[in-house]
Amino acid sequence: MTERTRSDTDELYQATIVDHDRAPRNAGPLPDATHHATVDNPLCGDVVTIHAQLVDGVVRDLRFEGRGCALSQAAASIMTTLVRDRSVDESRRLAAAFERFIQAAPDAAIPEDLGELRAFAGVRRFRSRRVCAMLAFRALLRALDLAAS
Repeated sequence: MTERTRSDTDELYQATIVDHDRAPRNAGPLPDATHHATVDNPLCGDVVTIHAQLVDGVVRDLRFEGRGCALSQAAASIMTTLVRDRSVDESRRLAAAFERFIQAAPDAAIPEDLGELRAFAGVRRFRSRRVCAMLAFRALLRALDLAAS
């Protein structure tokens, strides 16, 4: 990848994060939620609460509430758009794939199957910001784990 291409890609990804932070999708309470979980990052103060409605092992509806940096809020917004109507197992696989992606080396390939989550490629350069990007998925997994108990 040339420097110009990398710069264009970084700008596109940055624009995606800014868009989801400024106009979050699926933000707010979910009155019919069957599962809830809250996760925080005590190092920076970010907090994300996930409200999910599971029906027959499928996430039929999903919303989030939170406060924090643009990364945590944008990741929650994007995650809710990608998880809706997925099975619990598919949702867990997406969470695992995103975590592998975030933990990968900064120059590692960017998988196409992550959709808008690819916008977080730049986070891989900053270990402390990886937690921000993963916060919503960690809350989702906690909510799904509570469902299993």
